[in-house]
Amino acid sequence: MNAVVAAVAVMLILSLCRVHVVVALIFGALTGGLLGGLGLEATLSTFQSGLGKGANIALSYALLGAFAVAIAKSGLAHALADKGLRLVDSRREGSGTVLKLMLLLVLLGVAISSQNILPIHIAFIPLLVPPLLFVMARLQLDRRAVACALTFGLITPYMFLPVGFGGIFLNDILLANVAESGVVVDGVNVMHAMALPALGMLFGLLVAVFISYRKPRAYDEQRISEVERTESSYNPMSLLVALAAVVAAFVIQLWLDSMIMGALAGFVIFSVSGVVRWREADGVFTEGMKMMAMIGFIMIAAAGFAEVMRATGAIGTLVDSSAAVIGDNRALAALLMLLVGLLITMGIGSSFSTIPIIAAIYVPLAMQLGFSPAAIVALVGTAAALGDAGSPASDSTLGPTAGLNVDGQHNHIWDTVVPTFIHYNLPLIIFGWIAVMVL
Repeated sequence: MNAVVAAVAVMLILSLCRVHVVVALIFGALTGGLLGGLGLEATLSTFQSGLGKGANIALSYALLGAFAVAIAKSGLAHALADKGLRLVDSRREGSGTVLKLMLLLVLLGVAISSQNILPIHIAFIPLLVPPLLFVMARLQLDRRAVACALTFGLITPYMFLPVGFGGIFLNDILLANVAESGVVVDGVNVMHAMALPALGMLFGLLVAVFISYRKPRAYDEQRISEVERTESSYNPMSLLVALAAVVAAFVIQLWLDSMIMGALAGFVIFSVSGVVRWREADGVFTEGMKMMAMIGFIMIAAAGFAEVMRATGAIGTLVDSSAAVIGDNRALAALLMLLVGLLITMGIGSSFSTIPIIAAIYVPLAMQLGFSPAAIVALVGTAAALGDAGSPASDSTLGPTAGLNVDGQHNHIWDTVVPTFIHYNLPLIIFGWIAVMVL
């Protein structure tokens, strides 16, 4: 069996059996390394050498967690939650569905904005979502629908809109790697190429919200009250400081291109203003880092896993064996390359990291089969995006879980990973395949 397939299978099976994702990634990496011929010592050495590649993003998330707790201290998110609770408590007969949709639209809008207008990625989730858990519980809103909405907002904008993170994914990575592999992309409209795959994501979202998770689901409000304040205290000055800190973090992040410095600047503003008292600052900082620690460790472990997969050379073997099966069948070629992309991204957990791996192999094969430049862009872009939703190690699934599971009532695998895998990867395969065949 191919080492990459075996490694991803072991990781996914262990995760579905409720083994912690970090442990599942380690065992998956060991399986892939041993089957790939690296041997135990070389596998461990390669895994450890890859860990450092995830350290920067882990530290970024830890500091963003501290910033999130500071914002919570200011009462900004709780002010929004209190407004929501008042709307829920005063709702008239039959208005619950409307309020559910309004809440989902707000979260969806913020998630989309986090990729381009305010490019903070998942950092908004631990700020905004936990205070809204009371509102969701009163509305009996299924958190799986919320997870699907958040994941849609974290992925679809970078797949389709060439601004913010989308500018990096579509222009700096996708088009650049396709061009480097020998395709002339000057006349390719990347939004046109990725429109059908993005439509597949929209289809999955509508199915999740209006069909799969439309029914009420009860949650224990007592468990929420143990981790979230039932009574919030805030004043206009603390809210103004919070807004100033958010703006400062945003500006510095764009100026220095560093989430670390942006989050640190925001936290310093809270400390200097007195919203976070100086003697409490250490505790707040530690609390925030603990809140995001799981995401950080999973991202570090995922970097080690990816390094082992690259070192085995099994990714190229997997693609080559698929090419041998394909022959001159373009339809089968497109489907197999999408499925291989799904496997790779599921293991690595990053669409951005998948493109350089697959483009060098996919593009010559696609050119040989006679696919157009637009079709090749759609093929590589969709193959990379496949698996971002539904991967246990992706920040697009880890982020929603971090916000929705603060009270222990939302399981990462069964309430985020499995729902997003079903509702996004399956439509992406279908709509992505159609795009490759018609462009």
